Amino acid sequence: MDSDIILSMSDIRKEFPGVVALDDVSFELRKGEVHILLGENGAGKSTLMKILSGAYQKDQGQIHLNGKEIQILNPKHAQDLGIGIIYQEFNLNPHMTVAENIFLGREPVNRFGIIDEKKLYHSARAIIQDIGVEIGLNKVVSEIGIAQQQMVEVAKALSLNARVLIMDEPSAPLTKHEITQLFEMIRRLTKQGVSIVYISHRMSELYEIGDKVTVLRDGKYIGTKKISDINRQDLIKMMVNRDLDEQYPARNPKISEEVLRVEGLERKGVLSNINFKLHRGEILGIAGLMGSGRTELARAIYGVDKISAGKIFVRNKLQNINSPRKAIKLGMGFLTEDRKSEGLVLVLTVKKNITLSSIDKYLRFGVLNYKDELKKVNHYIESLRVKTPGPNQKVLNLSGGNQQKVVLSKWLCCHSDIFIFDEPTRGIDIGAKAEIYNLMSTLTQKGVAIIMISSELPEILGMSDRILVMNKGTIAGELTREQANQEKIMEYAIGEPGNYN
Repeated sequence: MDSDIILSMSDIRKEFPGVVALDDVSFELRKGEVHILLGENGAGKSTLMKILSGAYQKDQGQIHLNGKEIQILNPKHAQDLGIGIIYQEFNLNPHMTVAENIFLGREPVNRFGIIDEKKLYHSARAIIQDIGVEIGLNKVVSEIGIAQQQMVEVAKALSLNARVLIMDEPSAPLTKHEITQLFEMIRRLTKQGVSIVYISHRMSELYEIGDKVTVLRDGKYIGTKKISDINRQDLIKMMVNRDLDEQYPARNPKISEEVLRVEGLERKGVLSNINFKLHRGEILGIAGLMGSGRTELARAIYGVDKISAGKIFVRNKLQNINSPRKAIKLGMGFLTEDRKSEGLVLVLTVKKNITLSSIDKYLRFGVLNYKDELKKVNHYIESLRVKTPGPNQKVLNLSGGNQQKVVLSKWLCCHSDIFIFDEPTRGIDIGAKAEIYNLMSTLTQKGVAIIMISSELPEILGMSDRILVMNKGTIAGELTREQANQEKIMEYAIGEPGNYN
């Protein structure tokens, strides 16, 4: 075996009831490299890494670490072997300090068995300095930002002498500046000999931070390439087994009557004098920088947050939307930015999530008509092509793209015809994105009206028929599809628009 290869996984197989998650998958990691693990949601990336981190047990195959075959028994055993994993959902105690979190459960003690605070903070400071970041060790974790919390997770893993570090979508919640800091830290770690497995859906990141890329598809190993030897289009083809030149469907909308009108909407300190119209068959894109008020606008329209002034007309009738329940009754559906905590009940089945907001439609004298409910659920599973072993599969076991389809099915089941999509493809792989875009386009052809909020400018430009740009809680500008480009949107977003008339 090549002496530079510190980890190899060979012919790994893992089955769950009704699903082969991994089918003879292999993976190699060299010392000091950043190896990208790429594939659509459901391709098997997370399952493979959970086997490596001890959360799952493989059904067959071999794992070698530093040339020696190992059996990883559990997460603690993986840590002892020098394998660390940083999930998207951090595992930190929000009420303890940064230093205390780094050594949580392993605090140094003096000869009397009392925690040695001086040694704890000294050791924590050494690790933080080693990864080249600045974090106040005395700060309570709940008081620091997401990016710094991520650095604390890295420091915690390194305090366990991790030489293999798995990072699952580490840049997803970060700003552009924070991503730059993350990459600087990763480069520093690899120079120290740490090897990193990096899972990401952001194609641009691969070329900035990666050395090699391994692609999985439908639980199978497709291939490994040097990043410098493969272009973006070929990578996409490896992932989805098809070209995605036309990622965004051709838009030929039949825009008709107004279905939503907002006049002078205010929310004190958050939103100011918001005015716009939405028409049947239209996708209205809302762009803007983080903190511009995009999500706050959606929440205000949907009755989640109380407005202090303004009027909302639905189908030309003035409405007092003082709760999401009222919005639902008016035929409005809201696909929130955080689908896992706000759009779904993860421990419930696909069936229960789809009918959650419309269960009264299947009640006969207070008794649930299971046959009608199942018929409707199977209709949406089939028409939206939800990849699931069946309607009784728990939603938490689905990929991000399929979870988003379940949320969409829920609102279609309520007969919604006005949709608010907040970051519709966040955390979704490139193949599933194309499916979501096609679904949105199909909905508008059937007369549905969509407000689409997105921080992805290509998405805004590729899908919107008209674009509103927000800045500091106001609508800074409006652009037609023909007028819009990234430069014009960004100039409005930062408050320095040119003359586009």
